[in-house]
Amino acid sequence: MDETQLVEAQGKLDRLRRELGKVIVGQAQLIEETLIALLCGGHVLLEGAPGLGKTRLVRAIGQGLDLKFTRIQFTPDLMPADILGTHVLLTDAEGRERRITFQPGPIFAHLVLADEINRATPKSQSALLEAMQEGTVTTAGKTYPLEQPFFVLATQNPIEMEGTYPLPEAQIDRFFFKLLVKPPSKDELKAILERTTGEYDPVLTPVLRRDELLALQRAVRQVPIASHVLDFVVHLVEATHPSSPRATEEVKRYVRYGASPRGAQALVLAAKGRALLEGRFNASLDDVVRVAAPALRHRLILSFEAEADGVEPDRLIASLVDQARKEVAV
Repeated sequence: MDETQLVEAQGKLDRLRRELGKVIVGQAQLIEETLIALLCGGHVLLEGAPGLGKTRLVRAIGQGLDLKFTRIQFTPDLMPADILGTHVLLTDAEGRERRITFQPGPIFAHLVLADEINRATPKSQSALLEAMQEGTVTTAGKTYPLEQPFFVLATQNPIEMEGTYPLPEAQIDRFFFKLLVKPPSKDELKAILERTTGEYDPVLTPVLRRDELLALQRAVRQVPIASHVLDFVVHLVEATHPSSPRATEEVKRYVRYGASPRGAQALVLAAKGRALLEGRFNASLDDVVRVAAPALRHRLILSFEAEADGVEPDRLIASLVDQARKEVAV
């Protein structure tokens, strides 16, 4: 990607932000981090209390991208076949010839909204594992590829709410980012009321086509990143493990398991994606720092003592980032 293409890509991404701004009030950081994940080809887990606009954000992204969009409403009685699809017996008009045909489920789309994913049982949640990691669906011994790009944007209510099932650690790790949706400010709430209780009904114009988005994803991987920045990422991820000599006393006390190599990959890719989003063709240390929390907060498995003491992953990550800045020559 040359400089002209970089400027053109940034212009389209800025247009997409403006289109999303027609529907979403505020939440600039949330929109930015979601776009970074999409540029990197990663899945996103949005967590927040009901009514904060999580589903609305995902729907707006589906309208702003010229992609096939589906929604799966997760409920306790949802079955894996309701997600992946099932085999059905078909007959001809005369009822003579019969054949078994696979009927694809809603997972066969470019952008899949998994709404309130933690309302479903772990059996149904795990139906997404292969699709999220491999980009394929296997049923009745046959594997079906999913057309790229393929994104899962899942929303979940806080796990302490009644009627929720915590996501398995293996599935949590397959989400590129975990984003926290916060309540709006006073001014933002007023703007929301003005938009949603009147006749205002925005129509979003698709900004990016499928081929353009795939090209941007390839461009992200071409963004260079300096060796010392990679050293910072390695140091940071190692320090999340309580058995590591780089672990702080807080990590040793409150963390059961640290971030996986997939977490380190997410840090590097997200830093590259943020650089491209801002029109830069190099990933800096500041890019890594800015994406550290969304890339790692769901990959730190905390102890019961941490829950009892009210320790949040973001606090530990901020402390580890400060330590890594001091110990790594940057």
